[in-house]
Amino acid sequence: MDAMQQHMIDSYRAARLGEPAPPVPGTHDVTTVRAVRDYRRFEAVLAGRPATGRLRAALAHLTAPRHRRRPPACP
Repeated sequence: MDAMQQHMIDSYRAARLGEPAPPVPGTHDVTTVRAVRDYRRFEAVLAGRPATGRLRAALAHLTAPRHRRRPPACP
């Protein structure tokens, strides 16, 4: 069952019981991602590693174009 179907079932149940409807799926995704990021930065500081820019540097390294050596010019 997908998340939206489950949300609809939970909303129906809440309406029948007179309870508030649950939040729509994805409502707290940004908050969760920020909390995970902050926790990982905190762990990095405790471990003595730099806390800023690690993810961006790793992604830049992975997505950087590969430089090929050019063959020597013909005489």
